[in-house]
Amino acid sequence: GAHLAGRTAGDSTGAYAFAFARAAEAAHGVQPPMRAVWLRALMAELERLANHFGDIGAICNDASFALMHTHCGMLRELVLRACDACFGHRLMRDRILPGGVTVDLSADGAELLGNLMRHIKAAFPELVELYDNTASLQDRTVGTGVLTSELARQYGCGGYVGRASGRAFDTRRTLAYEPYDQLQFEVAVRTEGDVDARVRVRMKEVDQSISIMDQILGRLPNSDLRTELPAHTGEIREGMGVVEGFRGDVLVWLRLDTGGRISRCHLRDPSWFQWPVLEAAIEGNIVADFPLCNKSFNCSYSGHDL
Repeated sequence: GAHLAGRTAGDSTGAYAFAFARAAEAAHGVQPPMRAVWLRALMAELERLANHFGDIGAICNDASFALMHTHCGMLRELVLRACDACFGHRLMRDRILPGGVTVDLSADGAELLGNLMRHIKAAFPELVELYDNTASLQDRTVGTGVLTSELARQYGCGGYVGRASGRAFDTRRTLAYEPYDQLQFEVAVRTEGDVDARVRVRMKEVDQSISIMDQILGRLPNSDLRTELPAHTGEIREGMGVVEGFRGDVLVWLRLDTGGRISRCHLRDPSWFQWPVLEAAIEGNIVADFPLCNKSFNCSYSGHDL
């Protein structure tokens, strides 16, 4: 699963591996250890944080507000360094696999993440205030690139694209899977459907990811890290996994042959449902606003070509 993720979209490596692992476990009828389940969610929220910081900064940079880009880039780098220190890889490649995870979180790692969260809690609200109080930036994002709620629902848009246009779909809540069914968090939803709304959904999700990580670190169970999958089952089996990546719902379906080998596999990136409506969102906007519209969607090119 991790290798498949690496060939699709590096920024979604964890989400793809997570979804692939869930699909393989469903096909085998195997339950991973609970510590692994909670560590996967922790990795997913770290990935969400890193990418949301990158997106928020890049959107502002496309409006020539480089200061926001710089500060968000610094926060993104801190998250990636924490991933490397805690799990051995900045993008957590090969950390999640069918049956569990390959690396544990040490006491020092948990302390590092606690310090990271405290730093973000102190620094990020100032960036939100900077965004709010920069009139020239607001002039570029508010009312730009509007995606109507009707189109978002018609095309099944998920992630920040759908939620910024009133579609309150989040697989962590709508199709709740462990451990999210045991965690408290809000699904960020806006109705304006413009670039500003997509930025603000990301901002709210940063706050919620910090809260989720705090809950996970406070309740991380003790168990093994991996359940071995059977070498073969003697029958054809199928499984499907859905995970909320930072762009939206990542789906993996696979079929195993009688020897337990993968005979068919379908991976669906959330950008499948977001690329078609980007055309509608940019219609009627000036040429200079195309980068803002495009980056506020941030659809995956490689993920769409699966």
